[in-house]
Formats: sequence, structure tokens, C-alpha cells
Amino acid sequence: MIATTQHRWCIKHEWNVSRHIERTKKAHTMTIIPTIVLGAALLLAQLFPLAGMAQAAAAAGENQGATYTGEKACNTCHALENKHFGPTQHARIFRLNPRNELERQVCEACHGPGSNHIKNPANRDALISFTREWGTPVEKQSDTCMACHKGGQRMHWSGSIHATNKLSCSDCHNGMGKFSANGLLKKASITETCYTCHAQQRAEFRKRSHMPVPEGKMSCVDCHNPHGSTTRPLLKADTVNEVCYACHAERRGPMLWEHAPVRENCMNCHFPHGSNQAQLLQVARPFLCQQCHGNTFHPSTMYNAGQSLGGGAVANSRVLGRSCQNCHSAIHGSNHPAGARFQR
Repeated sequence: MIATTQHRWCIKHEWNVSRHIERTKKAHTMTIIPTIVLGAALLLAQLFPLAGMAQAAAAAGENQGATYTGEKACNTCHALENKHFGPTQHARIFRLNPRNELERQVCEACHGPGSNHIKNPANRDALISFTREWGTPVEKQSDTCMACHKGGQRMHWSGSIHATNKLSCSDCHNGMGKFSANGLLKKASITETCYTCHAQQRAEFRKRSHMPVPEGKMSCVDCHNPHGSTTRPLLKADTVNEVCYACHAERRGPMLWEHAPVRENCMNCHFPHGSNQAQLLQVARPFLCQQCHGNTFHPSTMYNAGQSLGGGAVANSRVLGRSCQNCHSAIHGSNHPAGARFQR
């Protein structure tokens, strides 16, 4: 009995000693960890300013020691550019009502300090230029513009399809000349500016049924935001339908009887820019309707101008005029109690 008691006491003593050692290790570890974290933080605090200073030094190295020379020095060589620049909004603001000291520099507000450029005009690092030929990185060009023009319609520029494709502001705009009524565009109109890259859309607007863009009744920016949006095609709303409803409010609904493909996406039936079918339809009626409606009886009958594909002496009423819509006239949806088949 005494041996058993002693044995238990030894086991308990060993367990207490082990527990004490374990607690000591934990306390020691908890003391070391904050010390390591604090040391790492102090090290990073020392390194990050050095990294920032290195980046600033590298940026300054491109145009090191440059100073502002004033607009008159620029006009000595660039008389033609000054003539074009005079009527622009930039010139009026910078010369007559500058908001800060940078805007007072006029030319150098955008192009940067020009003293090194005057010393060596061939040095392309001595000036920010807004042409592809000069070689200033696209990101640097855009950042210069965004210094004043950030936010608003341009809040989604970063990450937009235009930005990721390395377009700069100067690919569409010319801040040095008034060649358009608004926006300092490179072309006379918004549409012509967009056509510079979007040749496919130019061709679609030449089709017999098209949005009234060539007639000047609307422009690309009525539906799109070229500076970026939350959608890939740069729509001005979250969905295609919301864009269409801006003009076609009568199609918005809600309707008592909804037509599912209409509510889903207008582009299920229509092209957005142009078509060789009436009302921008993708396919001629009745074939457009028969892409979905393969029911028995007349919805699935393949019609042509001679009654059906089998031929006939008299043209069928279902291929005349508006085809299916001769009867189903409320095809976008109906609020009539008896409008389940969109006939009223």
C-alpha cells in the first residue's frame, strides 16, 4: 500500500514538473513572438521608405534637375501648336483661371518641367508627350490626365477594356486643339472617333435597319461609357435591357403577361447596332419566332412566300406584313386580362 502511494506521488510529481516546464516554454514563446513581430515591423518601416525613395529617385532620373521655364519659352518653337491650343478649354482655364500653381504653368502642367527638353530636344525622357511616336508610356500619359480628370464618368477607367488594351486618353482626345464641338476629341464627332477602332460597328450602322447614329440623332455614348463601367461592353447601365429602357420605356413593364426572352435580354431577338431585317431583328419573321416555338400546328410550319415550303398558289397570311405579329401584336408583353398569347 505504501509502495503504491509512493508510486502515485512520483507520477503526480513528474506530471507537475512537466506542466511547469510546458508553461515556462509557452511564456517564453509568448515573450519572443511580440519581440520578433516588433523587430520585423521596425525593419519594414526602415525598408519601405527606402523603397519609396528609390522609386522617386528612379522617376526623377528620367527628367532629373528639370525646372519650369514658362509658356513663352515653349511658344518660341511651338508657335503652330500654340495657335491650335488657344481656343481650347484647357488654354482658357490654365491662362485665365488656374486652380493651382501647377495649372499656372500652362504647357508644363501636362508635359512636365521643360528645361531639360530645351537643352536637348532629342531627349525623349525630358518631356511627357501624348503621342504613340514619342514613346512616353501609356500609363504615364493616362496618369497625367487623371491627375485632374479622375472620378465621375472616369471612376471605372482602371481595369476597363480600353485601359487593359493599352489605350491612352490621347488615342481619342487631343488636348492641344479644338477639332470637335465638345470633349476635345481627335475627330469631329464622338461617332467618328469610335469608328477609328470599331470598324465592325461602322459596317453594322450601314445596314438598312440601324440605330440612328449615322443620322446624328444619337451617338455611341448614349449607350456606352468609353471611360469604363461595371460591364465588359462598357454599358451605361448594369444590363442590356436597362440601357434599352432608357429610350424604350414602354417595354420596361412589369407586364401582366411577360414574354420570357424579352425580359431576359433584348438581344435575344434584336441586334444592338444594325441589321438587314426590320426593327434590328436577328432573323426574318416567322423564322425568328420558330427558333423557340416548335409546337405542333402552325407555329412549327415552315412557311415561304408560296404558302409553305411545299409550295402553294396563294401566299399565306403568316408570312405577310409582320408575320406572327399580325396576330400576336403585343409580343413584348401584355397587360390585357386575355393577353396570355400576346394577341392584345
